[in-house]
Amino acid sequence: MSREPEEDARAARPLDHRIADHYESLRELARQAVRGPQGQRLLDPTELVHESYVRLARQVGTTPERRTEFLALAAVVLRNILVDHARELATLKRGGQMQRLTLDGSGVAATSEIDLLALEEALRKLAQLDERQARVVELKFFGGLTVDEIAKLLGLSARTVDAEWALARAWLHRELSR
Repeated sequence: MSREPEEDARAARPLDHRIADHYESLRELARQAVRGPQGQRLLDPTELVHESYVRLARQVGTTPERRTEFLALAAVVLRNILVDHARELATLKRGGQMQRLTLDGSGVAATSEIDLLALEEALRKLAQLDERQARVVELKFFGGLTVDEIAKLLGLSARTVDAEWALARAWLHRELSR
């Protein structure tokens, strides 16, 4: 598949400009990701965006132009930042404070609380059992992608993504309630 001249011109632009194209999407993900229980902030969204930028900049040449592909990459970066932050908090004197997030259908937002470090461990286990389900969770939970966006990105039907999300969510709830 050949690329359009406009796509080639955009891809040739510096990383700063390519990330700027997706800055608002990244800001919205950061705003969602830093909310804890009862709306309390776990991190400053601007700090999270800046840390995401730094980590994305380390991957020069891999920042995609299309929004969905960018959000898929950002999901991985945000997940890593949030887990690193949760680990730092957990190592504070007397065990620190554990971050609590939720696993519902709308990404990083609120109904039942879960521990981010426990989620990370559970996602790693899930990836060993079913890598596709773990990727769906990552894209939906950390990337805030819709079922249709995930389906297109992974080359699946929306119905398959819905089924994978439901199975993964049930498995994670069971795993996290142990």
